[in-house]
Amino acid sequence: MQRAATIHDVAAAAGVSRQTVTRAMNAMPGINVDTRERVLAAARELSYRPSRFGRGLVKADHRMLGLVLDDLTNPFYPQLASAVTGAAGRAGWNVVLTDATHAVDREALLADLSRQVDAVIGYLWLDPSVQARLFAGVPVVEIDPIRRQPLNGAVTFDLRPAMRDLVRHLTAHDVRRPLMVDQARPGERSGRAKVFASELERVGLGGDHVSIATGSTAGDLAAIGAALDAHTDADVVLVYNDLLALGVLGALRHRGRRAPDDVRVVGIDGLSIGELVAPRLTTLALDMAEVGRSATELVLGMRAGELPLTGAAVRRKVRHRLLLRDSA
Repeated sequence: MQRAATIHDVAAAAGVSRQTVTRAMNAMPGINVDTRERVLAAARELSYRPSRFGRGLVKADHRMLGLVLDDLTNPFYPQLASAVTGAAGRAGWNVVLTDATHAVDREALLADLSRQVDAVIGYLWLDPSVQARLFAGVPVVEIDPIRRQPLNGAVTFDLRPAMRDLVRHLTAHDVRRPLMVDQARPGERSGRAKVFASELERVGLGGDHVSIATGSTAGDLAAIGAALDAHTDADVVLVYNDLLALGVLGALRHRGRRAPDDVRVVGIDGLSIGELVAPRLTTLALDMAEVGRSATELVLGMRAGELPLTGAAVRRKVRHRLLLRDSA
C-alpha cells in the first residue's frame, strides 16, 4: 500500500515551510492568496489529509465519520441516519451529523466538517472542483449522487425494477388514468417521474404530471389539494416521496374520497411511518439498512486503504422494491 503523504511532503512540493502548510490548510491569517493556493494544489496532488490527532483535536483511538443530510424534518433522513450510525457504531466509529438544509454557506459548513472527521458519507451536492478541494485525501461516499460519474465513492438507487412491478400491478387492476405528483422545478420532471412515464409508455399508457415544490409544508399541502381538484379523473396517484403521499391521503379524505376504492395512492422511499396510517401506504421501498451498511463498508474500506478513493470499486447499487400495502 502506498505511503500516505505527510505535511513535510506537501511543504517540499510547494516550496514552503511546514508552518506555512499548516496556515494554508487551516485558512489561518498571515499567508498570501497565491501561496495558499500553491499549498492547496500540492495537497490535492498528493492526496494529503491533515492529521486531526497532530492538532490535538481527538484521542488517537477516536475515529469520526461525518454524515451530511439535507432536511431532518423529512423522515427519510432520520431513518437513513439511524442506518448509518448503527453500521458505524458496530465498527467502532462515532458520527458527526450535519443538516445542510439551512446553511448560509454550504461550502463553508462542509469545509469545517472536513477538518473534524476522518471520512464522510451523505448528500454533498457540490461542484466537483469544490468537493475535490474540500475533501482532498478524505474517503467520501455520496448517497444517491446527482452525477452519473461521482467524484468519489457512491451508493446509487435503482428505481426501475420496482417501478416496472408497480406498473404491472396497476395494469392488472385496470388502471387507466395515472397522475404523478412530483417535486421538480416548473417545466421539468424529476428522475422518478421520467422512470414512471417510460414504464407507462412500455404498456401503452400515458399519464398526467404535476409538480409540488413550494418550499413549505403548508404550501405543499395546498398544492396537493389543487392538483387533486384539477385531476378528479385520476385512478392512481404516484407521489414523489412517502411524506407527500401521506399528504395526498389526507387531502383525499378531506374531499370524501378513499384509497384505494376511489383512487390508488403510491409513495416512494419505504418509510416505516407508512405502516402507521390508514390505509397503510403502498410504496417503492428502499432497504435503508442496506443503504447505511453499504455506504459505511465502502468508506471504512477506503479509510483502511483496502479500497481506492474513487472508481467503480467504490460504487454500490441498492434497488427499490414494490411494497404492497392497503392504499393501492
